[in-house]
Amino acid sequence: MKITWFGTACFGLESGEDRILFDPFLELAGGAYGADPQELAQYDTIFVTHCHFDHLFTAGQLVEETDGDISVFCTKQCCDTLEQFLGDESNVVQIEKGRSYRIGSIDIDVLEGRHIEFQWRHILDTMTPLRVLRYLGNLPFLFQANRIFKEAGESVVFHIRVEGKELLLLGSLALSPDERYPEGADVVILPYQGNNDLPARAREVLGRLKPGSVLLSHFDNAFPPMSRNVDLKPFARMMRAEFPGVRIVKPVPGKEMSL
Repeated sequence: MKITWFGTACFGLESGEDRILFDPFLELAGGAYGADPQELAQYDTIFVTHCHFDHLFTAGQLVEETDGDISVFCTKQCCDTLEQFLGDESNVVQIEKGRSYRIGSIDIDVLEGRHIEFQWRHILDTMTPLRVLRYLGNLPFLFQANRIFKEAGESVVFHIRVEGKELLLLGSLALSPDERYPEGADVVILPYQGNNDLPARAREVLGRLKPGSVLLSHFDNAFPPMSRNVDLKPFARMMRAEFPGVRIVKPVPGKEMSL
């Protein structure tokens, strides 16, 4: 099994001939990394955790640009949003919490998730006047995308079972208090961005999941000025103190990892 991080929350998972892309997003001008659109188009199946633009927008683009050769599995809110952009929705599959989906040899259970709570302080710290001026050209897209792409309380977590391994892929740094998540997954894919209390939020999540290792995502500056590179040192200190036996992996964009 191979996994590749393409920046922000976008991951590609491969097992034999089976290939799934999760939460695809091509970063805006000034973003930390630039994924190759042709590389993302090599995947024939997409799963989306929630409807924010940095998880869903590129999924619609890929469906259109490949003439429907890609199937998108997403929640009702995502399906309703994609209706505004796609002439043919036959390749869009509405997923439901509590159900399982099999793509070749890869099994994916859909669990209830939760989106991290945004904080005004975090927004103001990120969108400083200088950064707004520097990335002024991105603002029209960001304004329109935030108006259209609403999470609407439909975040999910994917419990992935493949080649005898278990992965939990989160779309945001929070969990539902009502969901029963499997403990001890081999890997938790952990998005590390969203507010100014990230170490505390990560502690809550990992305390419930108790994984063998953590693969970080979403810590990069993907859509400035609304995003920024996150300082991972406080997270590393928290992990050494609270979860000393858990391995931390900071992925390199575009580089395959074997699990």
